[in-house]
Amino acid sequence: MLACTHAKNAGRVAVFLCSLLFLFSPYFTNAQDIDLLLKGGHVIDPKNNIDAAMDVAVSGGKIVRVASNIPASEAKKTVDVKGFYVTPGLIDMHAHVFAGTVPDAYIANASTSLPPDGFTFRAGITTVVDAGSSGWRNFRTFKAQTIDKAQTRVLALLNIVGTGMASRYEEQDVTDMNPVMAANMIQRLFPKIIVGVKAAHYWGDYAQVKAAVEAGKLANVPVMVDFGEHKPPLSIEKLFKEYLRPGDIFTHTFSHGPENRETVVDEKGKVKPFVFEAQKNGLIFDVGHGGGAFAWRQAIPAMQQGFKPNVISTDLHTDSMNGAMKGLDNVISKFLNMGMTLPDAILRATWNPAQVINRPDLGTLSVGSEADIAVFNLRKGDFGFLDTRKLKLKGDKKLEAELTIRAGKIVWDLNGISAAGWESETLAK
Repeated sequence: MLACTHAKNAGRVAVFLCSLLFLFSPYFTNAQDIDLLLKGGHVIDPKNNIDAAMDVAVSGGKIVRVASNIPASEAKKTVDVKGFYVTPGLIDMHAHVFAGTVPDAYIANASTSLPPDGFTFRAGITTVVDAGSSGWRNFRTFKAQTIDKAQTRVLALLNIVGTGMASRYEEQDVTDMNPVMAANMIQRLFPKIIVGVKAAHYWGDYAQVKAAVEAGKLANVPVMVDFGEHKPPLSIEKLFKEYLRPGDIFTHTFSHGPENRETVVDEKGKVKPFVFEAQKNGLIFDVGHGGGAFAWRQAIPAMQQGFKPNVISTDLHTDSMNGAMKGLDNVISKFLNMGMTLPDAILRATWNPAQVINRPDLGTLSVGSEADIAVFNLRKGDFGFLDTRKLKLKGDKKLEAELTIRAGKIVWDLNGISAAGWESETLAK
């Protein structure tokens, strides 16, 4: 009788141990712990030095695994991305998304700016940085209208002018360039949203830049400078050497408007030596394509001579979107057709801008990071790409956003690769 009792107890212990092994070992469970599995793609994650065929697993809105041959049986939903490139969600570090309806407004709360969700996901973008549309006087309106409502992650550079880009006229008001108020809004009120300061469209001397840099120092953030609209042009060598700091940003790098903006490439097609020196010393060169700030005669010689932008961005607004710029995937395609490799280009639209704005949690597929992911098709064919002067470069490569995932949710699916066929639907009899 005693022996029989021992046998029963031993059996119960064995069953209990087996149950524990079943629950806690991945080798003995059929549980589908992965919400979404992107299988068979080529992953490019510059931050983690990944450029290889790998699968990406998402659960709870986070990246949980990046590895080869993750079993589909472990996932609730699997998307076949074989033949595509899988990257972190793109960061567009120069956009204008303070959309509104204020009469006669230029970019601040105006129709020239765009609602982000309609123009981000379709290009593989999951984060935009609004480039100074608002200042400290109207940032709260921008936050309530756009930032708080968008699915796209919207960060901002705060304009040194209090009213932001209300119009070219207001942007000249030196008395409204308040470094203390700008810095207080960044540091004390919105340190997680406002990532820098913007100076732009000033017709005078270096006064606006000086005020912006003072705000940047007070708030410990970088400054982006759009240094056009000076007649005659002011010296960018002086700007780089006397005013801007390592980590500050020179935007519209490949603009060609020699009558009101000094160019980085001279009239003989040579990159000016001090430009290389400035980049080596830590100045950030941003594309900021825009509606009038990208010329082949600047970009092509620069690329040929080894001068590459640190960040590829759009300067998104209505004029640029419907002109030569079109979208960030199209701007990246331009650089691919000028000889930049795809990993190099993806670096400049993911991890590089993340570092510039001091957001190392973005622009990466690191395990534990928010699942912002883009899936691209690199098409081969006969394509044409315009600059803002309406001149064409022929190319044979074009990047196209196939799938975009924001915080683990599919928000763009160009060809329905994540969907079941209509035949799978059960029809009522």
